[in-house]
Amino acid sequence: MSLSEYITPEHIKTPLTATTRDDAIRELIELIAPRLTDSEKAYKAVLEREKIMTTGVGNGLAIPHCKHESCPDFAIALGVHPTGVDFRSVDNKEARIIVLLVGPENSPAQHIKLLSRISRLLNNKEFREKILNASSAQEIAELIDEYDNTL
Repeated sequence: MSLSEYITPEHIKTPLTATTRDDAIRELIELIAPRLTDSEKAYKAVLEREKIMTTGVGNGLAIPHCKHESCPDFAIALGVHPTGVDFRSVDNKEARIIVLLVGPENSPAQHIKLLSRISRLLNNKEFREKILNASSAQEIAELIDEYDNTL
C-alpha cells in the first residue's frame, strides 16, 4: 500500500487559496471528485467528522478524513497553503499541509492503515519542510514517492 498510488499530481494543489477550513476541504474534495459518486455528500461527511473532533493534528498539519458511501475506493488529496488555515489544531497553529482521505464505509481497517501511513510520513520534519518549499504538484508527488518508500 503506497501513498503514491493514491496521491498523484492531479490530487495535489499548491497553493491552496482557501481562507477557511471548510473552503480548504472543498478545494481538496474537488481534486478527488471524479473518484466519488457524490462529492457534495462526501464534503458534508468530512465536515460532520470535523464536528466530532478536529483533524488539525499540530505542527502545521491537518488530516481531515471520513468514510462514506459515495467513495467506492480510497481517495486522497494533498494541499499546501502558503500561510495556513485554522483547523482548530491541538497546538493552535494553522495548518499549512492538509491531507484529505475519503474511503469506503466497508473498509475501516484499510482506512486506519492509510491514516497511520499518512501520519508517519508527515511526522518527518525534513519531508514537511520539503513539501512546504516545493514549487509544483509534480515535485510534491515525487517527494511522496521518495519518502513513502522509506516507511
